[in-house]
Amino acid sequence: MNASAHVITADLLRDLARDLLTAARVPSGAAEVVAGSLVEADLAGHGSHGVRRIVPYLGQIDAGVIRPGAVPEVVSRRGATAVVSGRRGFGQPAARLAAAEAAALAAAHGVGVVAIRECNHVGRLGEYAEALARQGLIAQIVGNADPTVAPYGGHRRMLGTNPMAWAVPRAGGAAVVMDWATAAMAEGKLGLLRAAGSPAPEGVVVDPEGRPSTDPADFYRGGALLPFGGHKGYGLSVLIELVGGLLTGTGTACSPEYDGTFGTVVTAVDVTAFVPLDDYVAQVESFCEALRASGPGVVVPGEPEAGTRAERLKEGIPVPAPVWAELTGLASRLGVPWPDMPPGG
Repeated sequence: MNASAHVITADLLRDLARDLLTAARVPSGAAEVVAGSLVEADLAGHGSHGVRRIVPYLGQIDAGVIRPGAVPEVVSRRGATAVVSGRRGFGQPAARLAAAEAAALAAAHGVGVVAIRECNHVGRLGEYAEALARQGLIAQIVGNADPTVAPYGGHRRMLGTNPMAWAVPRAGGAAVVMDWATAAMAEGKLGLLRAAGSPAPEGVVVDPEGRPSTDPADFYRGGALLPFGGHKGYGLSVLIELVGGLLTGTGTACSPEYDGTFGTVVTAVDVTAFVPLDDYVAQVESFCEALRASGPGVVVPGEPEAGTRAERLKEGIPVPAPVWAELTGLASRLGVPWPDMPPGG
């Protein structure tokens, strides 16, 4: 654990995050959902989607991008499909509503597909995919975002980081979970590297002139992220633009019609429409066991996050010093009591 980090329990961090949001006039219900989602990301080890997002979220409120009092709702249903409007409020409540609607549609029809329009950043897609898998469903979620990624062979910002998540149920309420950006690195993770003064890996960033760079600052000076896996990540990102962007009315990231939000499509599949759930889960477990037995370093997607979550629930969440300092300053400005907690504890 980083000795310069401030280690804090999940419950206290959740309370502090909620208090910062409510002090910024976010309604209590939305503040609870958003704070809970951010801390769940920190518990899973994905600080890029954790409490470091609070300061930029509040900046988006001040800029009129996020309408904190907006309440999402289902605006249309047709067969196994539905559309949710986030009303340009926080994305997390909209994503929760869409996941619940997709589950209900899957129960009725065997599959449910829900598009979320007027949706701001929803946090970590894996949170919602995993929640669906814990209900015995197979989940797939995609979302298109603002243009930060160059197409394969180019250097201009044309695509979003465009994450995708899959999850399938495992025994005991666990899940196989895949959740990552189609960019070589999520922008939030690049931001953490910049804050820490660390270089980016090769193949992640090009500078404003299109030259390869390992300096995260080159991205923020007008460079671009690159897709992961060359043409393969690029192809996935293009399809997410065409599904997440166009089915939601958000638009593709580089088009004049792009509305600046996060076009998200949630799909849930009822396993029992095809095979008995117990049989399916048993075969999933058998496959996972075979994968782990194939080599000493093999893990199944979702297991690293589950292990990190268990460890951090026991030992606390390490909040990097730059993030802690930013939140401390915000608490001072908002008049929120803040613990005097030295690094390492």
